[in-house]
Amino acid sequence: MAAPIPSSTIGTIASGNEGVRYGPALSLLASLFFMWGFITVINNTLLPHLRSVFDLTYTQTTLIESTWFIAYFVASIPAAKLIERIGYQRSLVVGLLIMAVGALGMIPAARIPSYGVTLAMLFVIASGITLLQVAANPYVVVVGKPETASSRLNLVQAMNSAGTMLAPLFGAYLILGRSKGGTAEAGVVLTQAERLADAQSVVLPYALVAVVLVVLAIIIARFPLPAMGNATTRLAREERKRLSLWKHRNLVFGIPAIFIYLIAEIGVANLFVNFVSQPEIANLTHEEAGRYLTFLWGGMMVGRFAGSAIMQKIRAETVLAAFSVGAFVVMLVTVFTTGPIAMWSLILVGLFHSIMFPTIFALGIRGLGPLTEEGSGLLIMAIAGGALVIVQGWIADNYGLQSSFLLTAACEIYVLFYALWGSRPTHALPDQQVVSEAT
Repeated sequence: MAAPIPSSTIGTIASGNEGVRYGPALSLLASLFFMWGFITVINNTLLPHLRSVFDLTYTQTTLIESTWFIAYFVASIPAAKLIERIGYQRSLVVGLLIMAVGALGMIPAARIPSYGVTLAMLFVIASGITLLQVAANPYVVVVGKPETASSRLNLVQAMNSAGTMLAPLFGAYLILGRSKGGTAEAGVVLTQAERLADAQSVVLPYALVAVVLVVLAIIIARFPLPAMGNATTRLAREERKRLSLWKHRNLVFGIPAIFIYLIAEIGVANLFVNFVSQPEIANLTHEEAGRYLTFLWGGMMVGRFAGSAIMQKIRAETVLAAFSVGAFVVMLVTVFTTGPIAMWSLILVGLFHSIMFPTIFALGIRGLGPLTEEGSGLLIMAIAGGALVIVQGWIADNYGLQSSFLLTAACEIYVLFYALWGSRPTHALPDQQVVSEAT
């Protein structure tokens, strides 16, 4: 579970509720950020494991992750409607329980074993995470001064990165380290019996995850979480007709920015183990490569803490532009070099990717006023861009795994465009506030 975030850092509300502190609530929400980051990144060690168990191509392997991110597209609008109907706090509890059901479903999927059931259970888990994302991200943005929203969201997202940093160790030890395919040298062909035995290695880790999710759901259900207030709820139909989300340039260009960025982030993470395992790169087993994945996600955590501090003094757009240039450069190094240089340059992209999602999200809903909830739902839906990682899988199959990272480099160029021009707000509405009454 994530460590508490100091309430002095993120805990006060702007005008209308001076002195009201939201540090405890945000610290608890940080636990949610931690858990969905942890569960998402287990996929990075799960995918090479499933590739070995089911003898999949890169395209079939990345289809697993595509299914995961399609859930964001399918579940985002229902999630927003559910939040409107039962409130943020109950929706968080429902989201955690949905994730727990999916995690438990991975156990029979392993027992069979079944590629199709595995896809279905990962879809269920991702649907629960979508509900958490739609609820938690805008909450963090509005509970403080608008000018420090990007800094605040980066700080809490650092807890997400703490989860992503620990997940590869968890997956490498409990999944790859306990399987024949995970500890074998590259190119070793497993027998059918060995594949069936390897499939069972996911039972324990997902059972543990399910238990933690249920415990966290109970804690959230009993916690006096403050309401977000009327400023972020949907407007009455007649009043809504006078306002349009599509007049806000920062949102219009922010939606594809999230979509495109996710292609880059997920492509790097999902193909990392296979890439560094190649003889011409680092010649590691999948288990060993999974440990190096920790450095990739650790760089994201460090970058978010650093980015949060930097954005206290430098405009978020400027920081985003600088990080996108850095990401573009290291991806070119990854593509056109070999050996340890290629491996460490790919690891370094985690540092440059660190601030991109939270910063784009905060910039995307800036100035939306009472339209914040709808804008947030659209931005979360754009996380479905991760589903297009299957395109990188196809490139890897047809043109080589290393060359496929040129797609990542191209994605960084759009993020740079968004930072320099697309994020500038138009038709900005009054900023939101949060009320102090409990749900």
